[in-house]
Amino acid sequence: MKTIGLIGGMSWESTVTYYELMNRITAEKLGGFHSARILMYNVDFAEIEANMTCGDWDANAEILADAAMRLEKAGADFIVIATNTIHKLVPAIEKRIGIPILHIADAAAEAVKRDGIGKVGLLGTKVTMTQGFIRDRLTAAGLEVIVPDGQDIDAVNDIIFNELCHGKVLDLSREKLKRIISGMAEKGAGGVILGCTEIGMLISGTDSALKVYDTTVLHATKAAEEAIGTVDASCHP
Repeated sequence: MKTIGLIGGMSWESTVTYYELMNRITAEKLGGFHSARILMYNVDFAEIEANMTCGDWDANAEILADAAMRLEKAGADFIVIATNTIHKLVPAIEKRIGIPILHIADAAAEAVKRDGIGKVGLLGTKVTMTQGFIRDRLTAAGLEVIVPDGQDIDAVNDIIFNELCHGKVLDLSREKLKRIISGMAEKGAGGVILGCTEIGMLISGTDSALKVYDTTVLHATKAAEEAIGTVDASCHP
């Protein structure tokens, strides 16, 4: 079994879900007492958020590259960054390590295409929805991607940073997201990618007018499957 190098803490609430899912999927697939081999580096999100607010992405690149290098040195076989927004820094991090990064957009694209959907909505932080580091990767995989209009982009961003990252799950915000998703359906989307690892705390399949693709679940599942590979557990407990 490969060792997963998990960079978490952005926020820690969604990192808990990653940890739980990777272990649960490993146990389900291998049986017995099996659990995932995980090395985790949990960053201080206050530093990351402060740098994002003032636009200092170079400082965040240093923090994340340092975390990835520490995990590689400790024996990780590949890196999983437990957040969508920080995937903006993947090219900078890749230059500093010799092991691969399992990209969150690739996991989402695989699931959407597997269901035969060609046009998909994307929700996430303002950075994720307005810049290309996730959207372009989805487009390169053959998907047409739509995002909310300007005011709704700000509303989703506020829900993420002012509520979900602090563990607040509010019914009023759920209704806002449901309205935004319905608008995407009216524009022809066949599904919606929850492109922020916290949005799954608020929206599930039963809340949405579209099929939901939760990047937290898809990314964690892909990581567990990558780590397990062709492991044969038949002769082991």
